[in-house]
Amino acid sequence: MSNPERDPDEVTCEAAVAAGVEIMAPRDVPLGGPRAMTVRRTLPQRHRSLIGAWCFVDHYGPDDVGDTGGMAVTPHPHTGLQTVSWLFTGEIEHRDSAGHHAMVRPGEVNLMTAGHGISHSEMSTPATTTLHGAQLWVALPDAARDTAPAFAHHAPTPVTGDGWEARVFLGSLLGDTSPVETATPLLGAELLLEARTSLDLAVDSSYELGLLVDRGAVDLEGTQAQAHDLVYVPPGRDTVRLVVGDEPVRALLLGGPPFGESIVMWWNFVGRTHEEIVGFREEWQAQVTDAGLVDGRFGVPVGDANPPIPAPAMPHVRLKERH
Repeated sequence: MSNPERDPDEVTCEAAVAAGVEIMAPRDVPLGGPRAMTVRRTLPQRHRSLIGAWCFVDHYGPDDVGDTGGMAVTPHPHTGLQTVSWLFTGEIEHRDSAGHHAMVRPGEVNLMTAGHGISHSEMSTPATTTLHGAQLWVALPDAARDTAPAFAHHAPTPVTGDGWEARVFLGSLLGDTSPVETATPLLGAELLLEARTSLDLAVDSSYELGLLVDRGAVDLEGTQAQAHDLVYVPPGRDTVRLVVGDEPVRALLLGGPPFGESIVMWWNFVGRTHEEIVGFREEWQAQVTDAGLVDGRFGVPVGDANPPIPAPAMPHVRLKERH
């Protein structure tokens, strides 16, 4: 998914609620077009740019595709990051310049590594009537951010217990481990919790965690979170408790050890300096011509002749490092 924000109006995390736990509320961001699909963005925020290596959290739907037009994101570039696509409802067609053509379906993760540079497109399929899911980005560490583009797909087998079900798409949780390789330790799982269920999760105490609540309301370590909230939990816990009220809950649990590197993130690029981002933009713009997308650093998505998305103008101020 392309990030249309040039100068994001970042919201501030609410005050800590319990022992460093924070509730981060989303802001609405239209993806563009006459019937703009709107996403709820909870990361980055002014006071928190990363949770582990997770640097970008968009949550959307359920949207009636007949009203919104669905997802129609034509070729656009990425570098220095990985995209993680997770759907609850609908289907999206993915094409990229490394030659990958895949479908994003509910309960199946697609992880695209941009590395040195990639371009891709994402289109909801004609059969999709309702679109609902999350688009997540992971910052690549300096040692891995110039690697060749890559792609991985995994359909996790559900893990179940009394009143709950989980799908572990990255890392390890509840006795299950995803085979998808990542450049830094990561956790990513979908949790389905029945009403009036309590679940104690054993987690790595070195990880900071983020719980994105899709539906329902849940108490996390004594902090109440509502639908669309992102709850931050700092490192130091080896278990976290989720307590559900009278309505079932669906949530994504994300995590990883603190990233430990500063990044500069703008539009669809993750770099380390303002000058590096300027260079990425110039290289992409050199590929965007009146005749369509031509080859270069980011390549051309195979089988997609749609017009590419031009990069917005750079801000009038120097881009700041994020920690």
